[in-house]
Amino acid sequence: MIKQITEPVAFAVVRWLSQEEGGRRSGPPTAPVYAATSVFALGNDHEVYPDWPRGADHFSILLEEVESLPGGDHLYKVDFLARDLAEPFVHPGARLLVMEGPKVVARAEIQKVVGEFGAGYA
Repeated sequence: MIKQITEPVAFAVVRWLSQEEGGRRSGPPTAPVYAATSVFALGNDHEVYPDWPRGADHFSILLEEVESLPGGDHLYKVDFLARDLAEPFVHPGARLLVMEGPKVVARAEIQKVVGEFGAGYA
C-alpha cells in the first residue's frame, strides 16, 4: 500500500458520487492513497466511442486527499502509475472520471500541474 504521494504531478478537485448517483456505497475512500482507474473526459467522447467510458483509454491514478472543500468537494494530490502515458492529457481544467471497474465513482478536475510534468502548461 502506498502511504503518501511525495511528488504529485497535479492537484485536482474531486467530487465523490453518492450511492444514489452510482458511486461507492461506503462513501469516499479512507486509505491514505487511493488507487483506481481513470478516464480523461475529452468533450463528447460518449458520442464517439461506443460504450464510453469503458471503451476509452484508462490510466491508473493515485489520489491523496489534501483537504475538504466547501460544498462537499475535496482537494487531492494526483499521480499516475504510467506518467508518460497520462502526460499529454494533464493540464489545468482537464476533467477525469475516477472508476472502480466499469463504475464511475468520482469526477475530478485538474486545478494545477506541478514540477517538470507541468512545464509545457505555463
